[in-house]
Amino acid sequence: MLEKTMRMNALFDFYHALLTDKQRNYLQLYYYDDYSLGEISELYDVSRQAVYDNIRRSELMLEQYEEKLQLFNRYRLREELYKKLRLASEDSEVIALVTELESTEE
Repeated sequence: MLEKTMRMNALFDFYHALLTDKQRNYLQLYYYDDYSLGEISELYDVSRQAVYDNIRRSELMLEQYEEKLQLFNRYRLREELYKKLRLASEDSEVIALVTELESTEE
């Protein structure tokens, strides 16, 4: 469950602008703020099933965006390459360039 939560948080970071306000709100409350389905349903005055359905559809959409755009996957690959470059280099100038590249990712 923790792995799924971390993945959804990462995908949300990359693709939240492509979601509706309601989808963003539900996912943020559920994954970032750790609200239960019941708490979200009370907050929005809808059934738990409606919240559950919306969250599942939103998760599916995030996965589909990632499948097509690969933003998160490419980000992870770049992070891994930065790490390898840093470990492979003893040149302080190369390490400084890697650090600068990493800062552009944020």
